[in-house]
Order: sequence, then structure tokens, then C-alpha cells
Amino acid sequence: MNTIGILGAGAIGSAFARALARQGIPAVIANSRGPESLQDLVRELGPSIRAGTREEAAAQDIVLVAVNWSKLPAALAGLPDFGGRIVIDANNPIEAALFKPVELHGRVSSEVFVELVPGARVVKAFNHLQPQLVSGAPGAEGGRRVLFLSGDDARARAAVGALIEQLGFFAIDLGPLAIGARLVQFPGGPLPALNLVRFD
Repeated sequence: MNTIGILGAGAIGSAFARALARQGIPAVIANSRGPESLQDLVRELGPSIRAGTREEAAAQDIVLVAVNWSKLPAALAGLPDFGGRIVIDANNPIEAALFKPVELHGRVSSEVFVELVPGARVVKAFNHLQPQLVSGAPGAEGGRRVLFLSGDDARARAAVGALIEQLGFFAIDLGPLAIGARLVQFPGGPLPALNLVRFD
């Protein structure tokens, strides 16, 4: 089983941690303020989630990154090459306080993100639903809530898709980042905030 790290303990990072905790899946969560600042959160989440350092979280097999866009370079600076490990890009190119879109000059935000995580196999996921829907029960209206993913490495997409299914959601693979990441990018893409349900 892949080990999981979470960089960022804001709305999306903590929602992902709650989804993992609900299934008893172990993970290490870290933020910029250090493990001590996360003690209340990990106490709430239960024994499967523990606080760690940034380096410890970033060393896991699958690392979800959910950090305010302007703080991403600092959050990822100085980390070792990811060496082919999977990094989930759960970020949106907005300035949180102002909710103002970042100027990307026509690029997809994941293209910018890839440059910050050398050696990583990047998969875009967990950014398009409101955090309370990620942390809440994945079953809805008799079906399963949909989570989209995209990435340029098919095996990495399959691994993240399997994790999404393990969490109880229905995974839809949108293909490479140039296509899929553009569809789920917020703001700009047509898919963010759509609360879709798959009926089996």
C-alpha cells in the first residue's frame, strides 16, 4: 500500500485528511508552521493521521499538495527530487483572501506546478469540489460523488484513481494535464464546483 503525505493543512488539505481518516488510511500531514501547530487537527482526525515535518510528508509515495497559490514556491523550495513519486496537484490559481484569479499568461496552472516538483509524476485531483464535499460522505442520492483526475503518466493516474475509489468516490480520468487540468482549473474550467453523482 502506498504511503501518503499531505503538504498544506488548509481547507483542501484537511478535507483530504478527513476523507482518508474516515477510511482509516494512514497519512502524514504538514504545514509551514510545524507539527506542533497541527496537534488539535490530528487529535480530531484520529490515530490514522499524524503531524510531521514538511520533508517527512514530502517523502511519502503519494504526496497531495494544497497550498495557497502565492505560497507554493516557498512551500516546495529545497525539497529533494521526487524521483518518480506521485504528487497530487490540488491547488487552484487564486489568491485566497481576495479570491482573485492569478495571471497565468495562457498556461494551465498544473504546467506551472510541475516546474515546482522536479521528478514528480503529477496528477491533478481533489481541487474541483468544495472541501466539505471531499471530507463528507462520498455516497449521494443513491450513487457515488464524482472526482476528476488528470495527468501525463497513465500509471500515476491509475494509482490516484484507485485511491479515489478506495475513499468511496467515483473516479473519472480526464487524460493528460493539457486537457484534463484545463477542464477542472478554477477559475476558468467548466467542471469545478459541479457536484456530480455516478449511479451504478
